[in-house]
Amino acid sequence: MTVVSDAPSAPPLDGPPHIVVTRRLLPATEARMAELFVARFNLDDTAMTRDQIAAAMRECDVLVPTVTDTIDAELIARAGPRLRLIASFGAGTEHIDLAAARARKIIVTNTPGVFTDDTADLTLALIIAVSRRFAAGVREIHEGRWKGWAPSALLGHSLSGKRLAIIGMGRIGQAVAHRARAFGMDIAYHNRHRLPGAVENMFSARFEPDLDRMIAQADVLSFHCPASPETHNLLDARRIATMKPDAYVVNTARGQLIDEDALIAALAEGRLGGAGLDVYSHEPAIDPRLFTLPNAVVMPHLGSATFEGREAAGERIIANIRFWADGHRPPDQVLPGW
Repeated sequence: MTVVSDAPSAPPLDGPPHIVVTRRLLPATEARMAELFVARFNLDDTAMTRDQIAAAMRECDVLVPTVTDTIDAELIARAGPRLRLIASFGAGTEHIDLAAARARKIIVTNTPGVFTDDTADLTLALIIAVSRRFAAGVREIHEGRWKGWAPSALLGHSLSGKRLAIIGMGRIGQAVAHRARAFGMDIAYHNRHRLPGAVENMFSARFEPDLDRMIAQADVLSFHCPASPETHNLLDARRIATMKPDAYVVNTARGQLIDEDALIAALAEGRLGGAGLDVYSHEPAIDPRLFTLPNAVVMPHLGSATFEGREAAGERIIANIRFWADGHRPPDQVLPGW
């Protein structure tokens, strides 16, 4: 969802804007940026340090960070007077202090919607992989322990008739529900606001206002809400203790939504069926205990990792910068509280 700010638009520039891009983007995106702007790229693709980002913010008109770059109030306070636009790569904005940016009259944009299908596809892949024990099967083969087919070996669960509980029924949550219907899953969702009846009917989804009850009744619990103080450790030890012992947890949203220690303990003790994770509490560090758990499928934050999605995000960034440079409001401008 894009929200238009009441902050004033920047005046047209005398020449092309100077931009700094914190990570490597697709070659076609960088080539187009080099044509349109005075662009500096991170050629070795090593994550920029805090001091390097601060230096970039002192010398450019536009900073193009990614969701792994924390642009907090202290960094924004150190920005130079030229910086007037932060054109972030990705839909999430929790890594940017939006209120501090607005106070400095720095416009912030993101790239909403471009990774919806890709993230939903990965979510379904994780649901299938963890419920059918694919990771445990692959591990048996790689370790030379597989002795051939057996009628009682590596049994998982089918998805038809199972209850999928979705936390966060925005674009991605709805795309997951759409896919899950094809597998015959029963869909419940919890959201800040209930969806219109027509939308619920479209996805055969039932609104559950009681989050604790939905979690306790879930066969598969999938996260699709933003990280915030209100959602930090949303799935904690107390709620995990109420879940079915053969339930599965899937997270392709943000690692901070789950108490990772509590989840690992439940997986190790057999109090949950399994977990499929693409995001972690302390990325890029992943708790090594997860690698030893046969009921955990761990992925390296691949939710948006498609050529098509990354190209579309690059195009949105370029469009946002061009609108701003021409003195117009960027189409993907966001506000504090978005």
